[in-house]
Amino acid sequence: MSMRSRHWLTRGAAVLAAAVLAVSAKPVMISGAADYNLGYSTNPSENDYIYTTRTPRGRIGKSMTISFRIRATDSDMENVRVRLAQTTDFQQIEERGSGDYIVDYYPFEIMETTFVSKSVGDISKDKVKSTSLSAQVRRDAGQGYYSIPILIEWDGGEDIDYVNIWISTDTTDDEEDDTEEEGVYFVIGENQSTPRGTYPNVMDYTVNVRNKRDITAQDVTIHMELSEDDAKFPFEINDGNYDRHYDRIGYGETVAVPYSMAIRKDSYTGYYPIKFTITFRLSSEGDLHTEEGTFYVHITSKDKEDDLGDFDANDRVRARLIVDSYHTVPEEVYAGDEFELVLNMKNASTDVPASNILFTMESEKVDDSAVFTTESGSSSIVVDALGPGQSTEVRARYTAKAGVDQRSYAITIKEKYDSPEFKNAEESITVDIPVKQYARLSTSNIDVMPASITVGSESNVMFGINNTGKVILYNVTASFLGDSISQVDAYVGNIKPGETGNVDTMLSGIAPTMDDGTITISITYEDENGVMAEPVVKEMNLMVTEDMSMDEMWDPAMTDPALTQEEPSFWKKYGIFLGIGGAAAAVIGAVIICKVRKKRKAKKEEEELDDEIS
Repeated sequence: MSMRSRHWLTRGAAVLAAAVLAVSAKPVMISGAADYNLGYSTNPSENDYIYTTRTPRGRIGKSMTISFRIRATDSDMENVRVRLAQTTDFQQIEERGSGDYIVDYYPFEIMETTFVSKSVGDISKDKVKSTSLSAQVRRDAGQGYYSIPILIEWDGGEDIDYVNIWISTDTTDDEEDDTEEEGVYFVIGENQSTPRGTYPNVMDYTVNVRNKRDITAQDVTIHMELSEDDAKFPFEINDGNYDRHYDRIGYGETVAVPYSMAIRKDSYTGYYPIKFTITFRLSSEGDLHTEEGTFYVHITSKDKEDDLGDFDANDRVRARLIVDSYHTVPEEVYAGDEFELVLNMKNASTDVPASNILFTMESEKVDDSAVFTTESGSSSIVVDALGPGQSTEVRARYTAKAGVDQRSYAITIKEKYDSPEFKNAEESITVDIPVKQYARLSTSNIDVMPASITVGSESNVMFGINNTGKVILYNVTASFLGDSISQVDAYVGNIKPGETGNVDTMLSGIAPTMDDGTITISITYEDENGVMAEPVVKEMNLMVTEDMSMDEMWDPAMTDPALTQEEPSFWKKYGIFLGIGGAAAAVIGAVIICKVRKKRKAKKEEEELDDEIS
């Protein structure tokens, strides 16, 4: 950048006269300033980085604040510093061929702190930061406008820009602007002990912030700088920001800024610097000023050595061993049965090998007893090495405990291995093994009343189905099959473990029994997935006889005298009695069935009445 060094000076004359001096661009020597000479521009509009929204004002013999803003116009500016420029700054830039400067009058006292740099921080491209510099106005300075050179430096660059200020001799001139020129500085953490917190407790603490200057600060925002790094910031970040705002903080006033924050699990014991940024205005319409400060807290948590062990944090690069896939043989594991677990272990690292690998499998426990056991009692397997991206198959035989509930149980694979930069690394991975239970049932005594019927008659069959297993039997059905009866399907429903479902049905005879009277009972049910299980087969006996009329039971030939001479057959001799007996038996059976049904109906009504009463 080329800096043109024209100057102008107003000293108790009109502004027009000052402009004339600027055009003449002649050096003017003022008494008391010969030993400190500066050149400065008459046109701050040519600045590259610094600008103001209102002219800073000061009074002769008083300290004043020069407020301005810095904009990063071309690129990001890192580690920005500003200060009042001095003669050597111009000379250095001139030696680099960047400008042509002349001697002029300087309105500020030259003291030890006049040319001390102030840090502004980083400014991103096209972003703006407000800042200010303080200086003591000389007692022999004249009233008027002055163009003050400001040196701005950042990593990789520097420049000199100008700020026009107004110096007044009138103590009553613009009291509001006089307020701004005094400046405001805050003290953080004054007169308080370092707050202390202990993990895992919530830490409640306050930060004292005092306005140490003789002016009221307005629109004050106290901003806590956060960090995701638990080595730099010890608290959980549960809120979007932790800004605290105050409309006004008066001269000498101290505000106790409250915080309540949970301590991070991964924090360590020690002191943490918490950085704060305070923004404020010196008047309701004034520029926004920024100050930074640091406050310390002490946290008691785990020691750094607990995290690092015997290794340096920079040397803890290790492989990552994962379960790429797994299955069991057989595919379904039943309680009480033996099975084989097949694991496909993979080194998921792209460039870190693993060696001396030890896999140890541990079963989940129920009532302090392992669900999965091995004959040897140990499930440790050694693999020599796994290169980046390589896989290996690991097998182990187990027996599932017989009495466990039907659900999934975990097997934990504990890994211990070496990597080039990490010895004895340890990791744990868990796989789930679903364990099923066999369905089990039994039946009570099968009651058949009557045990013998005629064709067209009915017999009542009753028995209970007991669920003796540990899983629910769904949609239980009992089917009755036989050549002499009509097929019947008796639906029972779902039966929970330990409970009984009852079968109560009627069988109708359709043909005389031609065998020993065996009737097949097929009991079917479904599992929780609706899959039909193999039927359970039971047997019962029921005789079905021919239904004979009275005419058939009485043979007319018996009255023929011609035939009386012959020896009567068995049926002719006893048929009438058998027919009468069969009819009587049918009547008696019907009566018994009717009574049984009435008795059951009465018992059922009595049970329902008891349920309503209870």
